[in-house]
Amino acid sequence: MSDNNTQQKDEQQPVQVRREDLPAYCPTESMGLWNSHPRVYIPLDEKPEASCPYCGTQFVLVDK
Repeated sequence: MSDNNTQQKDEQQPVQVRREDLPAYCPTESMGLWNSHPRVYIPLDEKPEASCPYCGTQFVLVDK
């Protein structure tokens, strides 16, 4: 892997999740098949931020 790949991952914006959209899960419907992994639920009920244990995608709970 190259440094460019790491840089791309670091520049990704967190997925914003509203309370009415809970439970949050990864991969999201907008993620491509190429980066798919088993579905995991992201625990945002205890802390407002969490990351996927497979791909590292950041999730943040927002109240809008």
